[in-house]
Amino acid sequence: MRVMERVLAKFRTHREAQKATLEYYRRLSPAERLEILFQLRKLNCKEDDAASERLDRIYRIAQLKRS
Repeated sequence: MRVMERVLAKFRTHREAQKATLEYYRRLSPAERLEILFQLRKLNCKEDDAASERLDRIYRIAQLKRS
Protein backbone atom coordinates (compact mmCIF):
# COMPACT_ATOMS: atom_id res chain seq x y z
CA MET A 1 0.00 0.00 0.00
CA ARG A 2 1.31 3.42 -0.93
CA VAL A 3 1.94 6.16 1.59
CA MET A 4 -0.04 9.29 0.86
CA GLU A 5 1.68 12.62 0.70
CA ARG A 6 -0.21 15.39 2.48
CA VAL A 7 -0.94 18.40 0.30
CA LEU A 8 -2.71 21.57 1.32
CA ALA A 9 -4.29 23.84 -1.26
CA LYS A 10 -6.54 26.88 -0.89
CA PHE A 11 -9.17 27.85 -3.42
CA ARG A 12 -11.40 30.89 -3.75
CA THR A 13 -14.44 28.96 -4.96
CA HIS A 14 -15.82 25.45 -4.93
CA ARG A 15 -15.58 25.42 -8.72
CA GLU A 16 -11.82 26.02 -8.57
CA ALA A 17 -11.43 23.22 -6.02
CA GLN A 18 -13.44 20.82 -8.16
CA LYS A 19 -11.44 21.74 -11.26
CA ALA A 20 -8.17 21.07 -9.40
CA THR A 21 -9.47 17.71 -8.20
CA LEU A 22 -10.45 16.70 -11.74
CA GLU A 23 -7.06 17.76 -13.08
CA TYR A 24 -5.33 15.70 -10.39
CA TYR A 25 -7.19 12.53 -11.36
CA ARG A 26 -6.65 13.19 -15.08
CA ARG A 27 -2.88 13.32 -14.51
CA LEU A 28 -2.84 9.91 -12.81
CA SER A 29 -1.95 6.86 -14.85
CA PRO A 30 -4.60 4.15 -15.29
CA ALA A 31 -2.62 1.91 -12.92
CA GLU A 32 -2.63 4.61 -10.24
CA ARG A 33 -6.38 5.09 -10.64
CA LEU A 34 -6.94 1.35 -10.25
CA GLU A 35 -4.76 1.31 -7.14
CA ILE A 36 -6.94 4.02 -5.59
CA LEU A 37 -10.06 2.04 -6.52
CA PHE A 38 -8.71 -1.11 -4.90
CA GLN A 39 -7.74 0.79 -1.74
CA LEU A 40 -11.23 2.32 -1.46
CA ARG A 41 -12.84 -1.05 -2.10
CA LYS A 42 -10.70 -2.70 0.57
CA LEU A 43 -11.61 0.01 3.09
CA ASN A 44 -15.31 -0.45 2.36
CA CYS A 45 -15.45 -4.27 2.46
CA LYS A 46 -16.21 -6.06 5.70
CA GLU A 47 -14.86 -9.57 6.16
CA ASP A 48 -18.05 -10.84 7.78
CA ASP A 49 -20.26 -9.32 5.09
CA ALA A 50 -22.14 -11.99 3.10
CA ALA A 51 -22.05 -9.90 -0.07
CA SER A 52 -18.26 -9.72 0.01
CA GLU A 53 -18.08 -13.51 0.35
CA ARG A 54 -20.07 -13.93 -2.85
CA LEU A 55 -23.48 -15.41 -2.39
CA ASP A 56 -24.16 -18.69 -4.16
CA ARG A 57 -26.63 -18.43 -6.99
CA ILE A 58 -29.36 -21.01 -7.17
CA TYR A 59 -31.23 -21.72 -10.37
CA ARG A 60 -34.45 -23.66 -10.51
CA ILE A 61 -36.32 -24.74 -13.62
CA ALA A 62 -40.03 -24.67 -13.11
CA GLN A 63 -42.35 -26.70 -15.30
CA LEU A 64 -45.40 -24.63 -16.18
CA LYS A 65 -48.74 -26.15 -17.18
CA ARG A 66 -50.00 -25.07 -20.57
CA SER A 67 -53.59 -23.93 -20.65
